[in-house]
This record gives sequence, C-alpha cells and structure tokens, in this order.
Amino acid sequence: MTGSEDRKLFYSVVGRNIKKYRDIRNYSLQILAEKVGITKKTVQRYENGEHKFDMDRLKDLATALDVTVNQLTEGAYTYTGNEIQDSEYISLPVVGKISCGNGQLAYESIEGYETTPRSWINGGEYFYLRAKGDSMNGARIFEGDLLLIRKQEEVEDGEIAAVLIDDEAVLKKVYVQNNTLILQSTNPNYPPIIFTGDNSNIRIIGKLKKVVINF
Repeated sequence: MTGSEDRKLFYSVVGRNIKKYRDIRNYSLQILAEKVGITKKTVQRYENGEHKFDMDRLKDLATALDVTVNQLTEGAYTYTGNEIQDSEYISLPVVGKISCGNGQLAYESIEGYETTPRSWINGGEYFYLRAKGDSMNGARIFEGDLLLIRKQEEVEDGEIAAVLIDDEAVLKKVYVQNNTLILQSTNPNYPPIIFTGDNSNIRIIGKLKKVVINF
C-alpha cells in the first residue's frame, strides 16, 4: 500500500469517528459546523474522508464533540505507523448524565477526562461513571469511585452493569428471567428492583470492567 493510500485510509477512519460521536451527541451537520466555525459541507467532507485537516482543526472538532483527539483518531494511526500521544494511555470521558434518543446514547454532561492505561481496554467503546450512594457497597464500590464501563447492551446473569432507567444511570447486578428484569444491589438494605413486561424505558448501557477507588 502506498503512502497516499495510507493517508486516505487515515482520513477515512477519522471521518467515521467524527460521525460516530456526532451521532452520539445527536448533533446535525449544521450544529457541528457552527460549533467549529466551518461549513456544513466541510464537516460532511471530513466525515467522508474527502478533506484533509491539520491538528488544530482536529482539536477544534474534538472540543466541539466533547471528546479527546485520541478518540477521534482511534484506529487511524494504524495506517501511518505513528501515534499522537503515548500509546500506553488513552483519555476517556467521565460522564455525568446520559440520555437515550432515537436508539442512540448521548453523553449530555461530561465532567472531565481520565487518563487510562490502554491495557484496561480490550476493544469496544469505554467511558467512566462516578459511583453514587451505598447500594453497591457489598461489591466494594463506594460513593465517588470511578467506574470504568464498556459500552454493551447485554451482560451475563449476575454481572454488574450500568443500566439506564429513563435518564438515570444506575449500577446493579443484572438478572433476566423470561420477561422479567431484576436489578440487584449488593447492600442488603436495598431490595431488588424488578421490572416485568414492557421495559422500553430501561436499557443496559454497559458492563462494569474496573473500579478506580476514590481516596
């Protein structure tokens, strides 16, 4: 593969990442264009991998989308043999509020970014939530701890997952029995939350992968 072809693939991968996060934010082409100060057509050409950009423009796009440059270039540097930062680490968002519209998750409030070892990441999309309350103390999860979540819609029975109930994300052990969804705390003071029938307002959004203890 020639250097020219490599560059085309690089821009194509970055373009797909731009579109992915634009969809997650529920931004139209016009909204993103206005945030960056460019035309809607230019954003579209970026997403299609048809238009080159410099590092300053990439940073502007990342800022507008509330993501890091690493997230926009994820998978792209395979085609150049370079990395933009130390390849041992990646920055992941600490999400304060999540909503679900048109089947897409949207991070409505990002509190900041956490530098994370790439060894913790094994494919897929990851983000952090911050633990609230004491309902999961039995699993040694305490208020203020950072919870590394791998985005996925299914988990095995008994696994701990982030579950979106309306627009509130809760952390529970998940069990599914026929048409019944059971969300179990690990603190015996909290009874299980049981949903039967239509659970359209409830959605598993990710599996707990790691707890970062808050000292």
